Amino acid sequence: MTHTPAPVTQELIPQEVVMPFIQGVAEDSATGPLAEFFAVDRKSWGYLPNLARTFGIRPEAYQAWRQLNGAIKASMDPRRYELVTVSAAIALRSSYCALAHGRVLAQEFMSEQEVIDLVADPNSAALAPVDRAVISLTRKIVRGAADVSAEDIVTLRDYGLGDEEIFDVVLAAAARCFFSKTLDATGTAPDAAFAQLPPPLRNALTVGRPIDLVGRP
Repeated sequence: MTHTPAPVTQELIPQEVVMPFIQGVAEDSATGPLAEFFAVDRKSWGYLPNLARTFGIRPEAYQAWRQLNGAIKASMDPRRYELVTVSAAIALRSSYCALAHGRVLAQEFMSEQEVIDLVADPNSAALAPVDRAVISLTRKIVRGAADVSAEDIVTLRDYGLGDEEIFDVVLAAAARCFFSKTLDATGTAPDAAFAQLPPPLRNALTVGRPIDLVGRP
């Protein structure tokens, strides 16, 4: 008899320390444009996220990412952007991006249970057909873009998406591969603030690296 393994959940142990593989830039060491980036992030997040410290090693790359991601988001329906981003993050096993954008999805566009169900079954019949098609394309791009077919594009056209909207989906999914893989390859853990999410949602979205429960000053 075979047994289905139980979902892996993170036990919240206060003294647990998750250290990055590559040391990022301390906030008090940032100068010039990087200090300005950090100030913007602190205002936006309410704290300085771990991802900013990591990308602070190469401020030019961080600036380029922010410009690229901002341009992609500006042309997309906000709900679709978050749906694509969370779906890509789940397929990439990126806890950081899944937690960050899953939180937005649950706060603004879906119920917490709907987000949990999305993680458990991206092909759920509870999702609208167009959403399932968008998620399917996203997951194909993440797992191997060479497997994307003309049929995938035609399906989205049949659901009313224009080629520009489909291209937005492609851009959002492909860009998320860059960002999520950079964070995971450097051992950049999700921020301690994510531990405050409701446990069922937090556990569902922690699909890879554990949360940094101690945080950084």
